[in-house]
Amino acid sequence: MWSLYRRYYASTSRKLFERDFAQKDSLLVLRDADDCIRGFSTIAVGLTQFDGCGVRYVFSGDTIIEPAYWGTQALAFSWLRHAGEIKRMQPEVPLFWFLIVKGHRTFRYLPAFAREFFPHWKRHTPVHLAALMNKLAHERFGAAFDAASGVVRYQESQGHLAGDIAEASEREAGRDDVSFFFRRNSGYRNGDELVCLCELSAENLRPLARRLFENTH
Repeated sequence: MWSLYRRYYASTSRKLFERDFAQKDSLLVLRDADDCIRGFSTIAVGLTQFDGCGVRYVFSGDTIIEPAYWGTQALAFSWLRHAGEIKRMQPEVPLFWFLIVKGHRTFRYLPAFAREFFPHWKRHTPVHLAALMNKLAHERFGAAFDAASGVVRYQESQGHLAGDIAEASEREAGRDDVSFFFRRNSGYRNGDELVCLCELSAENLRPLARRLFENTH
């Protein structure tokens, strides 16, 4: 995984990679027919108190897929199934997807999966969700989180997408979600990360994502 990661991320090190890995609870791996690793995503599950109630969240960590395998959705589908398993452990407790986004391709999963997520280019973030986003980001990233911009910004990059991987094609750049991401996270080239939040519930997921989440056919 480190060999794959270092090909596509700059300003990182084996030490940083292993430190992040050690803070996660789960790992999803994409392998080819020869059992070679072609992508992976790390996951941590957390619990916080908000407005007097318990709230659980799935935090997405390091994620990379080799460009040759961008067309496959196997890793994304596995992520949705795994999130559904987490929800079923405590169905009565609200579950959110809490992620910080370095690149526009990751941000595009939000509109692909969910009906509502924030921040969004068409509507303001509801006050209570903005408060939850800020709470989670402050708890996890402390002073590196800038609440005014909704961005995690380190003095020195903790790893950012290298070269052309970070950029969008002309066609991609014309998409509403991609242009919004670049406006909100103009420092993405330096490793800045946009804080995002999405409720993981059957009602909030799009039809295919919902079927995977509920593990139905």
